[in-house]
Amino acid sequence: METMNTSSILSKEQLLRHWQGHRFVTRRVIEAFPEKEFFEFSIGGMRPFSGLASELLSIAVPALKAIISRDSQPYTEEGFILNTKADYLQKWDEATEEINRLWAQIPEEDFEKTFNLFGQYEFPIYQNIFYFIDNEIHHRGQGYVYLRALGIEPPFFWERW
Repeated sequence: METMNTSSILSKEQLLRHWQGHRFVTRRVIEAFPEKEFFEFSIGGMRPFSGLASELLSIAVPALKAIISRDSQPYTEEGFILNTKADYLQKWDEATEEINRLWAQIPEEDFEKTFNLFGQYEFPIYQNIFYFIDNEIHHRGQGYVYLRALGIEPPFFWERW
């Protein structure tokens, strides 16, 4: 598998800022939902946005911890299904700070090393991180559809700070 030198395109700090910018927008999507609809509203059999937020929370920090420790334990959402929108926002903010702390523990040269994330995604670490970002954008898009269907204007995706 071909690898890329991530530092030739953007720095480790720029990649983190890019990811955190997406997380900022996703947080604003969570905020935009009315409480009831956050947990109950769905279209076409998709999960409510609370379920999508649980998935995003269960990937970000656990995956970075796995990368640092090289632990390929299976993926689980256990412990990430919360009871209120306020709980999700608090957990989101805690995860944001934890991501910053964990990020600093990953040496830049490790980004090109292959790691079998959750025992099923064997790619260079930088590709796993792109997956975190892409997955979040994908689910946030679902949230945008839900908000529009509810008559709520979603936040602008380009306003990342």
